[in-house]
Amino acid sequence: MFSYEEICKFNETDMSIYKYIVSNVDKIQYMTIRELAGALSVSTSTILRFCSKNNFDGYSEFKRALKKELSAQNTPKPLADLQELSGFFARTNSGAFEKKLLFAVDAIRKSDLTIFIGMGSSGTLAKYGARYFSNLGHFAVGLEDALYPVEAFNCKNTVVIALSESGETRKLIETIHHFKQKKCCVLSITNSSSSTLAQISDWNFSYHLNSRHVFGEYIATTQVPVIFLIEALAGRI
Repeated sequence: MFSYEEICKFNETDMSIYKYIVSNVDKIQYMTIRELAGALSVSTSTILRFCSKNNFDGYSEFKRALKKELSAQNTPKPLADLQELSGFFARTNSGAFEKKLLFAVDAIRKSDLTIFIGMGSSGTLAKYGARYFSNLGHFAVGLEDALYPVEAFNCKNTVVIALSESGETRKLIETIHHFKQKKCCVLSITNSSSSTLAQISDWNFSYHLNSRHVFGEYIATTQVPVIFLIEALAGRI
């Protein structure tokens, strides 16, 4: 509200008014100009001159600006993770997002079987994805073990949805390679579109959020976008 340049130009009386306002900011917004002048033992004209020096068109405008600044200060700023997710959801709220999903939705609709696969926390999400798809009437299998023998599946007309934050998990990539040899359509959800998994997939959606690791190697990147994408795909098939 008060810039450094303006404060430097304050005379002794201005500085007294400024200090009183800063120290009593919560009650100033409810004081009339006469009450403020009385508290400072100055005239109402002195208060008006102070307002004018600070580029306010009168005492009423000054109080409105003060209330606005107090409201902004009391409004908690969203944490970094919420800001990041807000940015992600803003990007998905578009026609481009719907267009991006078309290939995957069409492939899943035409398939006889959908297999979700991942390792670690992505393996847990693979199980969730299979259950969510099945709840909506599209039977799916969830694998959280990338060493599962692919030969055990009749992979005719099968879609594989691979989940991996890094997109570089070696065992998962090897398994996806086997699925591709069996002519499966491979869809993937990763954090990076330049990852190996993204590059070898027939379709990839990358959410591009800040990658986080804890205790040296464990991935702590939010998986909210993955859950959202699983449910978005399920809701469109």
